[in-house]
Amino acid sequence: MRFFDVRLLTLITITTLLLPGCGGPSEPGPTNGRPETTDQSSPGSIMAQEAETGLAELETQLGLKVLSEPWSGDLDGMIERRVIRVLTVYGVPRYFLEGPQQKGMVYETFMEFEKSLNAQEKTGNLKVSVIFIPVAWDQLIPGLIEGRGDIAAASLTITPERQALVEFSDPASKPISEVLVTGPTAPPVQTLQDLAGQTVHVRPSSSYFASLQALSTTLTDAGLPAIDIQPLSELLEDEDILEMVHAGLLPWTVVDDFQAEAWVDAFDQLTVRDDLVLRSEGLIGFAFRQDSPQLADRLNKFLKTHRQGTLFGNTIVNRYVRDFDFVDNALHPDDYARFQRMSETFKHYGDQYGVDYLMAAAQGYQESRLDQSVRSSSGAIGVMQLLPSTAKDPNVGIPDIQVEEKNIHAGIKYLQFIRGRYFDDPGMDTLNQTLMSFASYNAGPARVNGLREAAAKEGLDPDLWFNNVEVIAAREIGRETVQYVANIYKYYTAYLMATEQAIKREAEREQQGL
Repeated sequence: MRFFDVRLLTLITITTLLLPGCGGPSEPGPTNGRPETTDQSSPGSIMAQEAETGLAELETQLGLKVLSEPWSGDLDGMIERRVIRVLTVYGVPRYFLEGPQQKGMVYETFMEFEKSLNAQEKTGNLKVSVIFIPVAWDQLIPGLIEGRGDIAAASLTITPERQALVEFSDPASKPISEVLVTGPTAPPVQTLQDLAGQTVHVRPSSSYFASLQALSTTLTDAGLPAIDIQPLSELLEDEDILEMVHAGLLPWTVVDDFQAEAWVDAFDQLTVRDDLVLRSEGLIGFAFRQDSPQLADRLNKFLKTHRQGTLFGNTIVNRYVRDFDFVDNALHPDDYARFQRMSETFKHYGDQYGVDYLMAAAQGYQESRLDQSVRSSSGAIGVMQLLPSTAKDPNVGIPDIQVEEKNIHAGIKYLQFIRGRYFDDPGMDTLNQTLMSFASYNAGPARVNGLREAAAKEGLDPDLWFNNVEVIAAREIGRETVQYVANIYKYYTAYLMATEQAIKREAEREQQGL
Protein backbone atom coordinates (compact mmCIF):
# COMPACT_ATOMS: atom_id res chain seq x y z
CA MET A 1 0.00 0.00 0.00
CA ARG A 2 1.28 3.45 -0.85
CA PHE A 3 1.17 6.32 1.61
CA PHE A 4 -2.13 8.12 1.62
CA ASP A 5 -1.98 11.23 -0.54
CA VAL A 6 -2.74 12.96 2.64
CA ARG A 7 -4.01 16.21 1.35
CA LEU A 8 -6.65 13.64 1.14
CA LEU A 9 -5.94 11.28 3.82
CA THR A 10 -8.45 11.29 5.63
CA LEU A 11 -11.36 11.77 4.23
CA ILE A 12 -11.20 8.96 6.81
CA THR A 13 -9.82 10.65 9.90
CA ILE A 14 -10.78 14.24 9.14
CA THR A 15 -14.38 13.11 8.90
CA THR A 16 -14.25 12.27 12.57
CA LEU A 17 -12.14 15.27 13.59
CA LEU A 18 -14.13 17.95 11.78
CA LEU A 19 -17.57 16.52 11.15
CA PRO A 20 -18.84 15.08 14.43
CA GLY A 21 -22.40 15.78 13.39
CA CYS A 22 -22.32 13.44 10.39
CA GLY A 23 -24.72 10.55 10.37
CA GLY A 24 -23.77 6.95 11.07
CA PRO A 25 -22.50 4.35 8.62
CA SER A 26 -24.20 4.26 5.26
CA GLU A 27 -26.47 1.33 4.53
CA PRO A 28 -24.88 -1.77 2.97
CA GLY A 29 -25.41 -2.26 -0.73
CA PRO A 30 -26.93 -5.28 -2.45
CA THR A 31 -25.97 -8.67 -1.01
CA ASN A 32 -25.96 -12.34 -1.92
CA GLY A 33 -25.57 -12.22 -5.66
CA ARG A 34 -28.00 -9.43 -6.41
CA PRO A 35 -27.66 -7.72 -9.77
CA GLU A 36 -26.07 -4.34 -10.24
CA THR A 37 -27.97 -1.23 -9.11
CA THR A 38 -27.59 2.29 -10.43
CA ASP A 39 -25.16 4.44 -8.44
CA GLN A 40 -26.60 7.39 -6.56
CA SER A 41 -24.86 10.06 -4.54
CA SER A 42 -24.33 8.03 -1.38
CA PRO A 43 -24.07 9.42 2.16
CA GLY A 44 -20.48 8.18 2.16
CA SER A 45 -19.51 10.10 -0.98
CA ILE A 46 -21.23 13.27 0.26
CA MET A 47 -19.45 12.86 3.59
CA ALA A 48 -16.11 12.48 1.80
CA GLN A 49 -16.68 15.68 -0.16
CA GLU A 50 -17.51 17.51 3.07
CA ALA A 51 -14.43 16.03 4.73
CA GLU A 52 -12.16 17.21 1.93
CA THR A 53 -13.61 20.71 2.33
CA GLY A 54 -13.07 20.44 6.08
CA LEU A 55 -9.43 19.44 5.59
CA ALA A 56 -8.84 22.44 3.34
CA GLU A 57 -10.40 24.68 5.98
CA LEU A 58 -8.19 23.17 8.67
CA GLU A 59 -5.05 23.76 6.61
CA THR A 60 -6.16 27.34 5.95
CA GLN A 61 -6.73 27.91 9.66
CA LEU A 62 -3.31 26.55 10.55
CA GLY A 63 -1.52 28.33 7.72
CA LEU A 64 0.39 25.23 6.53
CA LYS A 65 -0.08 21.91 4.76
CA VAL A 66 -0.17 19.72 7.84
CA LEU A 67 -0.84 16.51 5.96
CA SER A 68 0.27 16.86 2.38
CA GLU A 69 3.87 17.92 2.93
CA PRO A 70 6.65 16.05 4.79
CA TRP A 71 7.68 17.59 8.09
CA SER A 72 10.25 16.63 10.72
CA GLY A 73 10.53 18.02 14.22
CA ASP A 74 10.01 17.45 17.92
CA LEU A 75 6.93 17.84 20.09
CA ASP A 76 7.14 21.63 20.32
CA GLY A 77 6.75 21.85 16.55
CA MET A 78 3.81 19.45 16.61
CA ILE A 79 2.10 21.57 19.24
CA GLU A 80 2.71 24.69 17.16
CA ARG A 81 1.28 22.91 14.10
CA ARG A 82 -1.56 21.53 16.28
CA VAL A 83 -1.27 18.11 14.65
CA ILE A 84 0.41 14.82 15.65
CA ARG A 85 0.41 12.18 12.89
CA VAL A 86 0.29 8.53 14.03
CA LEU A 87 1.32 5.92 11.47
CA THR A 88 -0.34 2.56 12.02
CA VAL A 89 -1.42 -0.55 10.10
CA TYR A 90 -5.08 -0.98 9.28
CA GLY A 91 -6.77 -3.99 10.87
CA VAL A 92 -8.85 -5.29 13.75
CA PRO A 93 -8.20 -4.81 16.63
CA ARG A 94 -5.39 -2.29 16.08
CA TYR A 95 -7.06 0.42 13.99
CA PHE A 96 -10.14 0.01 11.81
CA LEU A 97 -13.28 1.75 10.62
CA GLU A 98 -16.97 1.01 10.99
CA GLY A 99 -18.52 3.50 8.61
CA PRO A 100 -16.87 6.85 9.35
CA GLN A 101 -16.15 5.86 12.96
CA GLN A 102 -12.54 5.08 13.84
CA LYS A 103 -12.02 2.29 16.34
CA GLY A 104 -9.28 0.09 17.77
CA MET A 105 -6.65 -0.07 20.47
CA VAL A 106 -4.25 2.35 18.76
CA TYR A 107 -7.09 4.80 18.12
CA GLU A 108 -8.33 4.84 21.72
CA THR A 109 -4.82 4.98 23.16
CA PHE A 110 -3.85 8.04 21.16
CA MET A 111 -7.19 9.75 21.67
CA GLU A 112 -6.37 9.50 25.36
CA PHE A 113 -2.87 10.83 24.62
CA GLU A 114 -4.44 13.76 22.76
CA LYS A 115 -6.70 14.51 25.75
CA SER A 116 -3.78 14.30 28.17
CA LEU A 117 -1.52 16.49 26.02
CA ASN A 118 -4.11 19.23 25.58
CA ALA A 119 -4.83 19.28 29.30
CA GLN A 120 -1.15 19.56 30.20
CA GLU A 121 -0.47 22.22 27.57
CA LYS A 122 -3.65 24.17 28.45
CA THR A 123 -4.42 24.57 24.76
CA GLY A 124 -8.00 25.72 25.34
CA ASN A 125 -9.94 26.06 22.11
CA LEU A 126 -6.82 25.68 19.93
CA LYS A 127 -6.35 21.99 20.60
CA VAL A 128 -3.69 19.70 19.22
CA SER A 129 -5.30 16.93 17.15
CA VAL A 130 -3.99 13.39 16.72
CA ILE A 131 -4.71 11.96 13.27
CA PHE A 132 -4.14 8.42 12.06
CA ILE A 133 -2.45 7.46 8.81
CA PRO A 134 -2.78 3.75 7.90
CA VAL A 135 0.21 2.46 5.92
CA ALA A 136 1.73 -0.90 5.02
CA TRP A 137 3.99 -2.65 7.53
CA ASP A 138 7.08 -1.83 5.50
CA GLN A 139 6.21 1.89 5.43
CA LEU A 140 6.11 2.48 9.19
CA ILE A 141 9.81 3.19 9.75
CA PRO A 142 10.42 4.92 6.38
CA GLY A 143 7.36 7.07 7.07
CA LEU A 144 8.90 8.42 10.25
CA ILE A 145 12.27 9.05 8.65
CA GLU A 146 10.74 10.81 5.63
CA GLY A 147 8.54 13.04 7.81
CA ARG A 148 5.23 11.52 6.69
CA GLY A 149 4.27 10.78 10.27
CA ASP A 150 5.42 11.54 13.80
CA ILE A 151 4.77 8.31 15.74
CA ALA A 152 4.52 4.70 14.56
CA ALA A 153 2.17 2.55 16.65
CA ALA A 154 1.62 -0.97 15.36
CA SER A 155 3.00 -3.53 17.85
CA LEU A 156 6.58 -2.90 16.73
CA THR A 157 9.14 -4.97 18.58
CA ILE A 158 12.12 -2.95 19.76
CA THR A 159 15.14 -4.40 17.97
CA PRO A 160 18.73 -3.19 17.49
CA GLU A 161 18.17 -2.98 13.74
CA ARG A 162 15.21 -0.64 14.19
CA GLN A 163 16.91 1.37 16.91
CA ALA A 164 19.66 2.19 14.44
CA LEU A 165 17.04 4.02 12.35
CA VAL A 166 14.52 5.46 14.83
CA GLU A 167 13.99 5.88 18.55
CA PHE A 168 11.51 4.03 20.72
CA SER A 169 9.48 4.93 23.74
CA ASP A 170 9.70 2.98 26.95
CA PRO A 171 8.01 -0.40 26.48
CA ALA A 172 4.26 -0.22 25.92
CA SER A 173 3.99 -3.93 26.66
CA LYS A 174 5.17 -6.35 29.26
CA PRO A 175 8.21 -8.44 28.20
CA ILE A 176 6.95 -10.69 25.43
CA SER A 177 7.87 -14.11 24.18
CA GLU A 178 7.17 -15.90 20.93
CA VAL A 179 5.21 -19.01 21.86
CA LEU A 180 3.55 -21.95 20.21
CA VAL A 181 -0.24 -21.70 20.14
CA THR A 182 -2.21 -24.86 19.42
CA GLY A 183 -5.80 -25.48 18.37
CA PRO A 184 -8.27 -28.36 18.41
CA THR A 185 -6.64 -30.20 15.49
CA ALA A 186 -3.07 -30.11 16.85
CA PRO A 187 -1.31 -33.40 17.60
CA PRO A 188 0.19 -33.80 21.09
CA VAL A 189 3.37 -31.82 21.69
CA GLN A 190 5.40 -31.89 24.89
CA THR A 191 8.61 -30.10 23.91
CA LEU A 192 9.87 -28.00 21.02
CA GLN A 193 11.67 -31.09 19.76
CA ASP A 194 8.24 -32.53 18.95
CA LEU A 195 8.02 -29.98 16.13
CA ALA A 196 10.76 -31.87 14.27
CA GLY A 197 9.33 -33.02 10.96
CA GLN A 198 6.08 -31.11 11.55
CA THR A 199 4.59 -28.35 9.40
CA VAL A 200 4.18 -24.87 10.89
CA HIS A 201 2.59 -21.98 8.98
CA VAL A 202 3.68 -18.36 9.57
CA ARG A 203 4.16 -15.19 7.50
CA PRO A 204 7.65 -14.97 5.97
CA SER A 205 8.02 -11.31 6.98
CA SER A 206 7.40 -12.01 10.66
CA SER A 207 10.06 -12.56 13.29
CA TYR A 208 8.38 -15.92 13.95
CA PHE A 209 9.69 -17.22 10.63
CA ALA A 210 13.28 -16.51 11.65
CA SER A 211 12.69 -18.04 15.08
CA LEU A 212 11.39 -21.23 13.51
CA GLN A 213 14.36 -21.36 11.16
CA ALA A 214 16.72 -21.07 14.13
CA LEU A 215 14.86 -23.83 15.99
CA SER A 216 14.87 -26.02 12.88
CA THR A 217 18.65 -25.63 12.59
CA THR A 218 19.03 -26.65 16.24
CA LEU A 219 16.92 -29.73 15.62
CA THR A 220 18.82 -30.81 12.50
CA ASP A 221 22.14 -30.26 14.33
CA ALA A 222 20.84 -32.76 16.89
CA GLY A 223 20.06 -35.28 14.14
CA LEU A 224 16.30 -34.65 14.07
CA PRO A 225 14.15 -33.81 11.02
CA ALA A 226 13.82 -30.16 10.03
CA ILE A 227 10.63 -28.21 10.64
CA ASP A 228 8.57 -27.79 7.48
CA ILE A 229 8.09 -24.00 7.66
CA GLN A 230 5.32 -23.06 5.25
CA PRO A 231 4.62 -19.43 4.31
CA LEU A 232 1.23 -17.90 4.92
CA SER A 233 -0.04 -14.99 2.89
CA GLU A 234 1.27 -11.57 3.92
CA LEU A 235 -2.36 -10.46 3.75
CA LEU A 236 -3.05 -12.32 7.01
CA GLU A 237 -2.54 -10.60 10.38
CA ASP A 238 -1.56 -12.41 13.59
CA GLU A 239 -5.18 -12.33 14.75
CA ASP A 240 -6.31 -13.83 11.43
CA ILE A 241 -3.89 -16.72 11.88
CA LEU A 242 -4.94 -17.27 15.50
CA GLU A 243 -8.55 -17.29 14.33
CA MET A 244 -7.68 -20.04 11.85
CA VAL A 245 -5.95 -22.08 14.56
CA HIS A 246 -8.99 -21.63 16.82
CA ALA A 247 -11.25 -22.91 14.03
CA GLY A 248 -9.04 -25.91 13.31
CA LEU A 249 -7.94 -24.66 9.91
CA LEU A 250 -4.34 -24.80 11.17
CA PRO A 251 -3.09 -27.08 13.98
CA TRP A 252 -0.79 -24.45 15.46
CA THR A 253 1.26 -21.33 14.86
CA VAL A 254 3.80 -19.07 16.58
CA VAL A 255 2.90 -15.57 17.82
CA ASP A 256 3.88 -13.10 20.52
CA ASP A 257 2.43 -14.25 23.83
CA PHE A 258 0.55 -10.99 24.42
CA GLN A 259 -1.26 -11.46 21.11
CA ALA A 260 -2.26 -14.97 22.08
CA GLU A 261 -3.33 -13.93 25.58
CA ALA A 262 -5.39 -11.07 24.19
CA TRP A 263 -7.39 -13.43 21.96
CA VAL A 264 -7.57 -16.59 24.05
CA ASP A 265 -10.85 -15.67 25.75
CA ALA A 266 -12.54 -14.88 22.44
CA PHE A 267 -11.00 -17.88 20.64
CA ASP A 268 -11.70 -20.46 23.33
CA GLN A 269 -10.25 -23.37 21.35
CA LEU A 270 -6.70 -21.95 21.56
CA THR A 271 -4.10 -23.29 23.96
CA VAL A 272 -1.24 -20.89 24.61
CA ARG A 273 1.86 -22.99 25.23
CA ASP A 274 3.86 -20.49 27.27
CA ASP A 275 6.10 -23.42 28.22
CA LEU A 276 7.21 -23.69 24.57
CA VAL A 277 9.07 -20.44 23.89
CA LEU A 278 10.94 -19.76 20.65
CA ARG A 279 12.11 -16.24 21.52
CA SER A 280 11.92 -14.49 24.90
CA GLU A 281 12.16 -11.02 26.50
CA GLY A 282 10.98 -9.00 23.52
CA LEU A 283 9.46 -5.53 24.07
CA ILE A 284 6.93 -3.46 22.10
CA GLY A 285 7.20 0.32 21.89
CA PHE A 286 6.09 3.41 19.99
CA ALA A 287 8.64 4.53 17.40
CA PHE A 288 9.50 8.12 16.49
CA ARG A 289 12.28 10.05 14.79
CA GLN A 290 15.72 10.28 16.36
CA ASP A 291 16.63 13.41 18.31
CA SER A 292 13.08 13.95 19.64
CA PRO A 293 13.66 14.27 23.42
CA GLN A 294 10.45 16.21 24.10
CA LEU A 295 8.23 13.64 22.41
CA ALA A 296 10.13 10.82 24.11
CA ASP A 297 9.60 12.40 27.53
CA ARG A 298 5.86 12.99 27.00
CA LEU A 299 5.23 9.49 25.60
CA ASN A 300 7.14 7.83 28.42
CA LYS A 301 5.20 9.72 31.09
CA PHE A 302 1.94 8.81 29.37
CA LEU A 303 2.87 5.13 29.19
CA LYS A 304 3.34 4.89 32.95
CA THR A 305 -0.43 4.92 33.34
CA HIS A 306 -1.52 3.64 29.91
CA ARG A 307 0.73 0.73 28.96
CA GLN A 308 -0.38 -2.87 28.90
CA GLY A 309 -0.99 -4.07 32.46
CA THR A 310 -2.49 -0.77 33.65
CA LEU A 311 -6.23 -0.35 34.16
CA PHE A 312 -6.50 1.63 30.92
CA GLY A 313 -4.38 -0.81 28.91
CA ASN A 314 -6.28 -3.86 30.13
CA THR A 315 -9.65 -2.20 29.47
CA ILE A 316 -8.71 -1.47 25.85
CA VAL A 317 -7.49 -5.03 25.25
CA ASN A 318 -10.73 -6.46 26.64
CA ARG A 319 -12.84 -4.13 24.53
CA TYR A 320 -11.25 -5.10 21.24
CA VAL A 321 -11.01 -8.86 21.42
CA ARG A 322 -14.76 -9.38 21.73
CA ASP A 323 -17.86 -9.00 19.60
CA PHE A 324 -16.39 -9.73 16.17
CA ASP A 325 -17.47 -12.24 13.54
CA PHE A 326 -15.16 -15.22 13.80
CA VAL A 327 -14.34 -17.58 10.97
CA ASP A 328 -16.03 -20.98 11.05
CA ASN A 329 -14.17 -24.24 10.62
CA ALA A 330 -14.25 -25.02 6.91
CA LEU A 331 -12.27 -28.20 7.63
CA HIS A 332 -14.73 -29.59 10.16
CA PRO A 333 -15.24 -33.24 9.11
CA ASP A 334 -18.87 -32.73 8.00
CA ASP A 335 -18.16 -29.48 6.17
CA TYR A 336 -14.98 -30.79 4.59
CA ALA A 337 -16.79 -33.91 3.43
CA ARG A 338 -19.22 -31.66 1.55
CA PHE A 339 -16.27 -29.81 0.02
CA GLN A 340 -14.69 -33.07 -1.11
CA ARG A 341 -17.98 -34.26 -2.61
CA MET A 342 -18.50 -30.97 -4.48
CA SER A 343 -14.88 -30.28 -5.40
CA GLU A 344 -15.08 -31.89 -8.85
CA THR A 345 -18.12 -29.75 -9.68
CA PHE A 346 -16.34 -26.61 -8.52
CA LYS A 347 -13.24 -27.62 -10.49
CA HIS A 348 -15.18 -28.41 -13.66
CA TYR A 349 -16.94 -25.05 -13.80
CA GLY A 350 -13.96 -23.17 -12.37
CA ASP A 351 -11.83 -24.45 -15.25
CA GLN A 352 -14.62 -23.62 -17.72
CA TYR A 353 -14.80 -19.97 -16.64
CA GLY A 354 -11.21 -19.39 -15.55
CA VAL A 355 -12.09 -19.09 -11.85
CA ASP A 356 -9.92 -20.67 -9.14
CA TYR A 357 -12.18 -23.48 -7.96
CA LEU A 358 -10.88 -23.26 -4.40
CA MET A 359 -11.80 -19.57 -4.33
CA ALA A 360 -15.29 -20.42 -5.60
CA ALA A 361 -15.66 -23.20 -3.04
CA ALA A 362 -14.55 -20.83 -0.28
CA GLN A 363 -17.25 -18.39 -1.37
CA GLY A 364 -19.79 -21.20 -1.32
CA TYR A 365 -18.75 -22.02 2.23
CA GLN A 366 -19.13 -18.38 3.27
CA GLU A 367 -22.56 -18.17 1.65
CA SER A 368 -24.15 -21.44 2.79
CA ARG A 369 -21.57 -23.74 4.44
CA LEU A 370 -21.84 -25.62 1.12
CA ASP A 371 -25.42 -26.58 1.95
CA GLN A 372 -27.80 -26.65 -1.03
CA SER A 373 -30.84 -26.66 1.28
CA VAL A 374 -30.14 -23.15 2.58
CA ARG A 375 -32.70 -20.47 1.69
CA SER A 376 -32.34 -16.84 2.74
CA SER A 377 -35.09 -14.46 3.78
CA SER A 378 -34.43 -12.47 0.59
CA GLY A 379 -35.07 -15.55 -1.57
CA ALA A 380 -31.46 -16.53 -2.33
CA ILE A 381 -31.02 -20.23 -2.98
CA GLY A 382 -28.53 -22.98 -2.35
CA VAL A 383 -24.77 -23.33 -2.13
CA MET A 384 -23.95 -20.03 -3.86
CA GLN A 385 -26.99 -18.15 -2.47
CA LEU A 386 -28.14 -16.77 -5.79
CA LEU A 387 -31.46 -15.06 -6.41
CA PRO A 388 -33.50 -16.85 -9.10
CA SER A 389 -33.75 -13.54 -10.98
CA THR A 390 -29.96 -13.31 -11.14
CA ALA A 391 -29.65 -16.89 -12.39
CA LYS A 392 -32.23 -16.22 -15.11
CA ASP A 393 -30.51 -13.03 -16.27
CA PRO A 394 -29.09 -13.43 -19.82
CA ASN A 395 -25.59 -12.85 -18.47
CA VAL A 396 -25.98 -16.07 -16.44
CA GLY A 397 -28.85 -17.94 -18.06
CA ILE A 398 -29.00 -20.95 -15.73
CA PRO A 399 -32.51 -20.85 -14.22
CA ASP A 400 -32.80 -24.22 -12.44
CA ILE A 401 -30.60 -23.36 -9.44
CA GLN A 402 -32.59 -25.59 -7.08
CA VAL A 403 -30.29 -28.34 -8.41
CA GLU A 404 -26.90 -28.31 -6.65
CA GLU A 405 -24.70 -28.63 -9.74
CA LYS A 406 -26.58 -25.89 -11.60
CA ASN A 407 -26.46 -23.69 -8.52
CA ILE A 408 -22.66 -23.98 -8.42
CA HIS A 409 -22.48 -23.51 -12.19
CA ALA A 410 -24.58 -20.35 -12.00
CA GLY A 411 -22.62 -18.93 -9.07
CA ILE A 412 -19.27 -19.37 -10.80
CA LYS A 413 -20.59 -18.04 -14.11
CA TYR A 414 -22.00 -14.98 -12.34
CA LEU A 415 -18.69 -14.44 -10.57
CA GLN A 416 -16.86 -14.65 -13.90
CA PHE A 417 -19.36 -12.21 -15.45
CA ILE A 418 -18.73 -9.66 -12.68
CA ARG A 419 -14.97 -10.08 -13.01
CA GLY A 420 -14.96 -9.76 -16.78
CA ARG A 421 -17.43 -6.89 -16.99
CA TYR A 422 -16.15 -4.71 -14.15
CA PHE A 423 -12.62 -5.73 -13.17
CA ASP A 424 -10.80 -6.75 -16.33
CA ASP A 425 -8.15 -4.09 -15.78
CA PRO A 426 -4.57 -4.61 -17.05
CA GLY A 427 -3.15 -3.31 -13.77
CA MET A 428 -5.12 -5.71 -11.59
CA ASP A 429 -3.90 -9.26 -10.99
CA THR A 430 -6.22 -12.27 -11.01
CA LEU A 431 -6.36 -12.53 -7.22
CA ASN A 432 -7.54 -8.94 -6.81
CA GLN A 433 -9.97 -9.23 -9.72
CA THR A 434 -11.53 -12.12 -7.83
CA LEU A 435 -11.52 -10.33 -4.47
CA MET A 436 -13.20 -7.29 -6.03
CA SER A 437 -15.77 -9.64 -7.58
CA PHE A 438 -16.49 -11.17 -4.17
CA ALA A 439 -17.00 -7.70 -2.74
CA SER A 440 -19.35 -6.98 -5.65
CA TYR A 441 -21.24 -10.22 -5.05
CA ASN A 442 -21.95 -8.83 -1.58
CA ALA A 443 -22.31 -5.08 -2.20
CA GLY A 444 -22.90 -4.65 -5.94
CA PRO A 445 -20.31 -4.00 -8.68
CA ALA A 446 -21.23 -0.34 -9.19
CA ARG A 447 -20.71 0.28 -5.49
CA VAL A 448 -17.31 -1.42 -5.51
CA ASN A 449 -16.12 0.55 -8.52
CA GLY A 450 -17.16 3.68 -6.65
CA LEU A 451 -15.01 2.54 -3.75
CA ARG A 452 -12.08 2.03 -6.13
CA GLU A 453 -12.46 5.57 -7.46
CA ALA A 454 -12.50 6.92 -3.91
CA ALA A 455 -9.41 4.86 -3.07
CA ALA A 456 -7.50 6.31 -6.02
CA LYS A 457 -8.40 9.87 -4.98
CA GLU A 458 -7.03 9.20 -1.50
CA GLY A 459 -3.68 7.84 -2.66
CA LEU A 460 -4.59 4.18 -2.20
CA ASP A 461 -4.17 1.57 -4.91
CA PRO A 462 -7.55 0.97 -6.59
CA ASP A 463 -6.27 -2.35 -7.97
CA LEU A 464 -5.64 -3.89 -4.53
CA TRP A 465 -8.40 -4.98 -2.18
CA PHE A 466 -6.62 -5.68 1.11
CA ASN A 467 -5.36 -2.58 2.95
CA ASN A 468 -6.51 -0.36 0.08
CA VAL A 469 -10.04 -0.54 -1.34
CA GLU A 470 -11.20 -2.42 1.78
CA VAL A 471 -10.28 0.64 3.87
CA ILE A 472 -12.75 2.72 1.86
CA ALA A 473 -15.33 -0.10 2.03
CA ALA A 474 -15.07 -0.15 5.82
CA ARG A 475 -15.71 3.57 5.95
CA GLU A 476 -18.52 3.85 3.43
CA ILE A 477 -20.32 0.51 3.80
CA GLY A 478 -19.27 -0.82 7.17
CA ARG A 479 -17.78 -4.09 8.31
CA GLU A 480 -20.08 -6.51 6.46
CA THR A 481 -18.39 -6.50 3.05
CA VAL A 482 -14.89 -6.30 4.52
CA GLN A 483 -15.60 -9.33 6.74
CA TYR A 484 -17.25 -11.17 3.84
CA VAL A 485 -14.15 -10.95 1.65
CA ALA A 486 -11.76 -11.64 4.54
CA ASN A 487 -13.63 -14.80 5.54
CA ILE A 488 -13.60 -16.13 1.98
CA TYR A 489 -9.86 -15.57 1.78
CA LYS A 490 -9.33 -17.51 5.02
CA TYR A 491 -11.48 -20.40 3.81
CA TYR A 492 -9.56 -20.37 0.53
CA THR A 493 -6.29 -20.57 2.46
CA ALA A 494 -7.63 -23.54 4.42
CA TYR A 495 -8.77 -25.39 1.28
CA LEU A 496 -5.49 -24.63 -0.47
CA MET A 497 -3.41 -26.02 2.40
CA ALA A 498 -5.61 -29.09 2.75
CA THR A 499 -5.43 -29.80 -0.98
CA GLU A 500 -1.65 -29.34 -1.07
CA GLN A 501 -1.26 -31.74 1.87
CA ALA A 502 -3.49 -34.32 0.15
CA ILE A 503 -1.38 -34.08 -3.03
CA LYS A 504 1.80 -34.41 -0.96
CA ARG A 505 0.48 -37.49 0.86
CA GLU A 506 -0.59 -39.11 -2.41
CA ALA A 507 2.86 -38.50 -3.91
CA GLU A 508 4.50 -40.08 -0.87
CA ARG A 509 2.22 -43.11 -1.16
CA GLU A 510 3.15 -43.51 -4.84
CA GLN A 511 6.86 -43.30 -4.00
CA GLN A 512 6.36 -46.03 -1.43
CA GLY A 513 4.46 -48.17 -3.94
CA LEU A 514 1.26 -48.15 -1.89
